[in-house]
Amino acid sequence: MGQGDDKDRVVINVGGIRHQTYRSTLRTIPGTRLAWLAEPDAHSHFDYDAQVDEFFFDRHPGVFAHILNYYRTGKLHCPADVCGPLYEEELAFWGIDETDVEPCCWMTYRQHREAEEALDSFGGGPAETGNDDTDADGLGEPGDGDDELEMTRRLALGDSPDARTGGLWHRWQRRVWALFEDPYSSKYARWVAFASLFFILVSITTFCLETHEAFNPIINRTELNPVDNSTIFSQETETVVYLTYIEGVCVVWFTFEFLIRVMFCPDKLKFVRNTLNIIDFVAILPFYLEVGLSGLSSKAAKDVLGFLRVVRFVRILRIFKLTRHFVGLRVLGHTLRASTNEFLLLIIFLALGVLIFATMIYYAERIGAKPNDPRASEHTSFKNIPIGFWWAVVTMTTLGYGDMYPQTWSGMLVGALCALAGVLTIAMPVPVIVNNFGMYYSLAMAKQKLPKKKNKHIPRAPQLGSPNYCKSGLNSPHHSTKSDMCPLAPPEEINRAGSLILRGM
Repeated sequence: MGQGDDKDRVVINVGGIRHQTYRSTLRTIPGTRLAWLAEPDAHSHFDYDAQVDEFFFDRHPGVFAHILNYYRTGKLHCPADVCGPLYEEELAFWGIDETDVEPCCWMTYRQHREAEEALDSFGGGPAETGNDDTDADGLGEPGDGDDELEMTRRLALGDSPDARTGGLWHRWQRRVWALFEDPYSSKYARWVAFASLFFILVSITTFCLETHEAFNPIINRTELNPVDNSTIFSQETETVVYLTYIEGVCVVWFTFEFLIRVMFCPDKLKFVRNTLNIIDFVAILPFYLEVGLSGLSSKAAKDVLGFLRVVRFVRILRIFKLTRHFVGLRVLGHTLRASTNEFLLLIIFLALGVLIFATMIYYAERIGAKPNDPRASEHTSFKNIPIGFWWAVVTMTTLGYGDMYPQTWSGMLVGALCALAGVLTIAMPVPVIVNNFGMYYSLAMAKQKLPKKKNKHIPRAPQLGSPNYCKSGLNSPHHSTKSDMCPLAPPEEINRAGSLILRGM
């Protein structure tokens, strides 16, 4: 090999792994950190060992192999065995734009961001410090031996650095809010969650039993007709009184829980906009209105009372409050929201199939009509196309109630095609929805089992090869003709690094 080639060669030691390439190769992507290694004064800007003639960077060696290959081939691929945030950090350090990732690896590269967004959607965040304000005040019970509960409690509270900031009201506001809102915040919050779960189940059971005949005896009533002073006899059903008392006890608990959460809510506007909180209020209000109007005898009051008894079905909405206590229900909610496009696609496919097969079955059944039947519909249930919509929906969803079915051979052929098309239509979007549920469920389980992070390390001066290290700007007498700042490093990081070194001296 010629002398010119030896001078053009450069050795880069990354994390103990030596890589050799040519300076001309590094110049293929200008404006990056490796491109600056090809400049004549690169040894004064980076950690350069003159004895072995190599540059040293304390970075991930496996990722660097893919990055260096990007300079050689012009194609940036994402390694499958490296966590996404680490690869993103390495790209930022070497000054490479993430949009240069090849299309075949883009989904793999973006997967970690989708996972982070999904984790954030479950609320809270990973703990970062070793202390917790809640434990110090006696609400937490970290020493009860329940490690899993302790991890989920820390995960739910977030161990934020501002846990001890604010006055007495702010501290108690956070504690009480976590007590009633987050069942994983402490042992006492778990007891409150159990109590809330108990009253929810009792309320739903009472609502269902109120519709049973055994709890609605028939009562004879007599009323005096004001016109002719005659007696009017009538019969009506009335729910047994002890079920009303049980429901009243449950409503008292729900009212107390709702008022406490309103008082200690950190963000009142966000609280009002929350769907579950709206459900709580709507489920509580009819009971008080019904109790207030039950003592009135006017006709208008009775009409309103009858309407309220009809709308008592909103009490069943309390079942959605279980999402606060069961991760699986929250996962289901996130899956439904994340699969909106798939559901819309399913509805569009189903609507097209219903329209097509309802029209086909209508005309197919006309083939076997009798000559003396002017409407050609006496022998079939498909009198018109709108009636065929119901049959097409039932057939495509594979329910098959049997209330309508084709009578002719042509109608049977259309029915068979409709059933096959329905199976294929439903089967196409379902795997995407199932994958979304599996992803959210695995992330939810991972977030619950996430261990507590240790105390943060004491910050120290940047080391050689670190992102904040600049040899020329901090400890080198050489003055660069370009700038005194580190390549690809913000000025505020350089100033902070310099102040740390001066403080250490």
